[in-house]
Amino acid sequence: MRMIKVVTLPCPTYLYIPHPHKIEASSSSTQKSRRAFSLSALTISLSALVVSNGNGPTTSISWANPQVPKFLELPNSGGVKALDLRIGDGETPIDGDLVAIHYYGRLAAKQGWRFDSTYDHKDETGEPIPFSFVLGSGKVISGIETAVRSMKVGGLRRVIIPPSQGYQNTSQEPLPPNYFDRQRLFTTIFNPTRLANGEGATLGTVIFDIELVSLRHL
Repeated sequence: MRMIKVVTLPCPTYLYIPHPHKIEASSSSTQKSRRAFSLSALTISLSALVVSNGNGPTTSISWANPQVPKFLELPNSGGVKALDLRIGDGETPIDGDLVAIHYYGRLAAKQGWRFDSTYDHKDETGEPIPFSFVLGSGKVISGIETAVRSMKVGGLRRVIIPPSQGYQNTSQEPLPPNYFDRQRLFTTIFNPTRLANGEGATLGTVIFDIELVSLRHL
């Protein structure tokens, strides 16, 4: 019996190859085994679809309900569209509450370029640091405030924020901590040439995945 060393696996693994006169006799059982393995792998793959946002939260979508989820425009939002990935079971915040969120921000004009994520902001223990703000203070872009107002603690929501509800100036939060990311974000959104060409309706569109972590009544 010959022995072949496979070096592509983490640990050296040896496959035993039968002599040529044994291969023909075992071909039928081998094909059956491969077929069974393929069906088993397919079953496992289709049992659940896991959607992950990089380092962010993970959401499972059941194959029992094959309907494609739809974004819905939030009432009185100025065009903010939301898709709830997970419904929270905690309180719903009101203006004046101190809320803490995790977010994953992307810029639609740059093929979904991720310009910032709180999951990358770590403390000394390596834990991600949530972004906190007072709801209704006007500190953050209005699209995020609108989205958070109708969430419950523990919820996870994906929102598409049009330019009118997004960044209106370079001081509105949340701001990427990296200088070059901030520059790239704002030179795209406020590009004078492209704005003059009538591209303003798309340049400032941002997409946020927002997880409402906690709230505190002040």
